[in-house]
Amino acid sequence: MKHFMPLLLLALGAHAGESVSLFDGKTFAGWTGVDGKAPGPGWSIADGELRLDGAGGNLVTEKEYSNFDLEWEWKLAEGGNNGVKYWVTKVGGKEWLGIEYQMLDDNKHPDAKNGAKRLTASFYDIQPPSVPTTVSPPGEWNHSRIVAKDGRLEHWLNGVKVGEADITSEDWKQKLGESKFKTKEGFAPGKGRIMLTDHKDKTWFRNIRIKEL
Repeated sequence: MKHFMPLLLLALGAHAGESVSLFDGKTFAGWTGVDGKAPGPGWSIADGELRLDGAGGNLVTEKEYSNFDLEWEWKLAEGGNNGVKYWVTKVGGKEWLGIEYQMLDDNKHPDAKNGAKRLTASFYDIQPPSVPTTVSPPGEWNHSRIVAKDGRLEHWLNGVKVGEADITSEDWKQKLGESKFKTKEGFAPGKGRIMLTDHKDKTWFRNIRIKEL
């Protein structure tokens, strides 16, 4: 992983700020349920891990981010489904939506049968990974990363860049128009919160860090 960082930041023209933790390993500081609600009982913290087991509701950062380099570690139970969303806003005053980095048991969760746009590290329902991905088996840790810089996006999985997009491009606009988000006016406006989603499947997170670019 350390070999990719300098080249990527140089390529994006980023002047690195300090990477900061979004999860202190002990509390929900910096996070809230949607609409300011407290995290549901499905969320817990133990051994420096943020865990979801049962209904907990989505968690969002209190702060909004635009250009950033986000990384985290995660694992799922067998057959599990979850995701990390970014540029999350309340679209139409109703739904908290954003671009989702998909996290899935690609072998056993049924959503994997709905096409490559639903596989791990995809831009969920918009764009599939551009290269074959190597996902750790259920119960083992993965390392993921999202880079957003001036409308250009990158998804990384276990040290490999597996997808990139430019939200100003006609290609992205076409793919978005073919997705389930096509009628969501104001979707992913280039700034918003980070969200840890709740798909009711057992999930573990740790080492969540972000660098503003």
